[in-house]
Amino acid sequence: MEKPTYKSLGHGISCIDTQYIRPGLASCYLIEQNNHAAFIDTGTNFTTPLLLELLKIKNIPVDNVDFIIPTHVHLDHAGGAGSLMQQCPNAQLIIHPRGARHMIDPSRLQASASSVYGEAEFKKQYGNLVPIDQLRVTEANDGLRLNFQNRLLEFIDTPGHAKHHVCIIDKTSNGMFTGDTFGVAYPELTVNGQPFIFPPSSPVDFDPADWLESIDKLMNTQCDRAYLTHFCMVDNLNPLAESLRQRIKIFADLALQTTSDKDLGDKIKNYFVEEIRATGCQISQENLFKILMLDISLIIQGLRVWVEKNTSK
Repeated sequence: MEKPTYKSLGHGISCIDTQYIRPGLASCYLIEQNNHAAFIDTGTNFTTPLLLELLKIKNIPVDNVDFIIPTHVHLDHAGGAGSLMQQCPNAQLIIHPRGARHMIDPSRLQASASSVYGEAEFKKQYGNLVPIDQLRVTEANDGLRLNFQNRLLEFIDTPGHAKHHVCIIDKTSNGMFTGDTFGVAYPELTVNGQPFIFPPSSPVDFDPADWLESIDKLMNTQCDRAYLTHFCMVDNLNPLAESLRQRIKIFADLALQTTSDKDLGDKIKNYFVEEIRATGCQISQENLFKILMLDISLIIQGLRVWVEKNTSK
């Protein structure tokens, strides 16, 4: 059995590398309370054995997994939710109302992703998505307060990256589990403990106005730390939030100023190179684009769809 790669962050929280595509790209989180467990995000089907192994390491029975909570239904966050629910008989899935139907019947989600990736590549990255009994699914409306073993988890509706995105505020750690809403900060781009943070896009839901509002909602919680899916925990949130706001606006402006995907792609790439070099990061340009290739592609797609939606109004 492959051993999980994880890091204890205090307050009963562990960050687990989901091993999606490469190490250090995507994580999920285990919260321990009174020998019970809750998972925030799940990775893919191929992450599930790692999470079960971590429960064994922590001596937490699978019967004591109370909640499985994807921040949204993108497959690097929720692709393994069904298979993990199969192994955790007492767990309840908590999900944004817009995402619930895709967890109960993931056939459309799988068909859509297979059409993008191709059937073989989809199976390689994600396996087959497993449906979840609707009686085990709870919709997380904005403001939901969840009692996890006397530990309060509060849910905030945070569109911008996706319309089906929630963030979870954990009062015990004064931290927030932010999925993709509070950006991406890869370990390879961190310099002297300072993360380089940017907004990741999805192909269809990028909405800068909603996203800026969601960041304001998160900052109004006055949390001390953010638990990112990509990747691990960040603190000193005020400058990171300002960088995120600026980059959302810059990406939107670049999209409005360009007419071709190639031109937009070149401008996005140049922007990343200039900004990352300004931090003193010494990564080679070749390795930089290996790390950012998928993100840049998705950012271009998301920006293009957003521009088309706005020009057709």
